[in-house]
Amino acid sequence: MKQTRYQLSLVIFCLLLAAICLLIGTHVRQNEPSAIEVAAGANGNYIKWVDFNVSYEALCTAYELDVESYGSPVHLNWIELLAYAGAKGGGSFDKKSISLIQKLASELSSGETTLSELTKDMDYYDYYYEAYEAVLGGMVGEYEIEQENESGEKSWKKVYGLKAFSPIAKGFEYNDYDDFGSSRSYGYKRPHLGHDMMGQIGTPGCT
Repeated sequence: MKQTRYQLSLVIFCLLLAAICLLIGTHVRQNEPSAIEVAAGANGNYIKWVDFNVSYEALCTAYELDVESYGSPVHLNWIELLAYAGAKGGGSFDKKSISLIQKLASELSSGETTLSELTKDMDYYDYYYEAYEAVLGGMVGEYEIEQENESGEKSWKKVYGLKAFSPIAKGFEYNDYDDFGSSRSYGYKRPHLGHDMMGQIGTPGCT
């Protein structure tokens, strides 16, 4: 009889312990952020990384809108246009993305709205802007070129447009190999979204 009571007490204790563990687990899960699938690197309530999947067509469209609006009351920023489309499409770019960029440019140029107004409720716009700025920042802007007139006189003229076309300074040797997409495992598994280029010590722009 005592053995039966002991076994019954042990069963009740185990059930209570299991119930307590279940309640604790439920509470923890309720307080955990839900998974977010925004891009390949999304997990939890933040994005581990943003893949740069911007299409050539999207780059050209945004770039041309930026350059064409230079000097106008509303100067469009091509990185902002791309980041907006990226945030809207979860990092994927297709024909709809081109239309979205063009529509956004039209609305901004007409003064119908502002980018701040459009992105105030977009959770991931800042992530995409930061990622695209890291890749494209400094490639478009003002610079000066030397011109020579018919008399042979040289002068400098300020222009606006694409000012980055080669990562290696003229006259410096370098070598490279295509490792874009190769696996990386720094902190978490991911593809290498870059292209390694080895230059001489002292080459401007190389670190």
